[in-house]
Amino acid sequence: MTLRTLFATTALAAVAGFASLATPAVAADGPLVCLITKTDTNPFFVKMKEGALAKAEELGVQLQTYAGKIDGDTESQVAAVESCIVGGAKGILITASDTKAMVAPLQEARKAGILVIALDTSLEPIDSADATFATNNFTAGELIGKWAKASLGDKAADAKIAFLDLIAAQPSVDVLRDQGFMTGFGIDTKDVAVIGDEDDARIAGHDVTNGNEEGGRTAMENLLQKEPGINVVYTINEPAAAGAYEALKQAGMAEDVLVVSIDGGCPGVNNVKDGLIGATSMQYPLKMAALGVEAVKAFVDTGKKPEKTAGLDFTDTGVDLVTDKPVDGVTSMTSEEALKACWG
Repeated sequence: MTLRTLFATTALAAVAGFASLATPAVAADGPLVCLITKTDTNPFFVKMKEGALAKAEELGVQLQTYAGKIDGDTESQVAAVESCIVGGAKGILITASDTKAMVAPLQEARKAGILVIALDTSLEPIDSADATFATNNFTAGELIGKWAKASLGDKAADAKIAFLDLIAAQPSVDVLRDQGFMTGFGIDTKDVAVIGDEDDARIAGHDVTNGNEEGGRTAMENLLQKEPGINVVYTINEPAAAGAYEALKQAGMAEDVLVVSIDGGCPGVNNVKDGLIGATSMQYPLKMAALGVEAVKAFVDTGKKPEKTAGLDFTDTGVDLVTDKPVDGVTSMTSEEALKACWG
């Protein structure tokens, strides 16, 4: 069959409150792969779909894509998994909104012989998926934490840090980035698997953002009411950072607060270039999704499952610090360099 792009209709579209097939699917004679992301609005997941679609067309793999309405929309993701099982998928690639709640439905998929690969966000426990292709999210947080501490110099000892996290459920990606930042900055994380049990006086507070600009703005406003002296802002991702910056600007504090983030999307890198974000950690979602499609095709052809990176319990897809204000001891690339590679 000649490859072609279709706008597909799925059973999921008929269920009120659920996100339907959100981008075109690639139709071919090959195995069916489902890509399930947290949202369709976050540019990170748009790039992930781009990588999956291109690789599916290259390999002659059928692809269907699903997403929740917002980060944390687990109900839609469960429905998508059920649809993929019924549809005879050979592989599911998923960025789970709730890394614990998605385990049970994905186990049903595995029982049906479907290869399950977590992208970007590992399940809890991580072996609930057959493989995980992800940024080392702890390292991503640690890089911006080290950079922020070095940038502040002696002032780091008296910093007032706002933490703009993801959602209250604390999925693994949220915990790893948050705790990685703390480690890099020199804060005792107590239980490294939990956000919010720390007692360091430099922590001005935590709030959740749902990983979007509106949430970042609201969370920043909330924390400024609690602690007007905030001078460092950690954000789970760059949309949240953009919202935080707007709140800081409205408060007349944009020039006095250091904002750091994680993502490495072209809009975020441009915000580094323009000085809205001091530094960000660049991930490679296009690579994650492309590798996932390749892995499902290989599994169907040979029965072989993906291999992990040596010394890790997942496949590390890489991370790089992006800043135009480099510091000693932390390797980085400039925003100009990063714009040539963002999310590739």
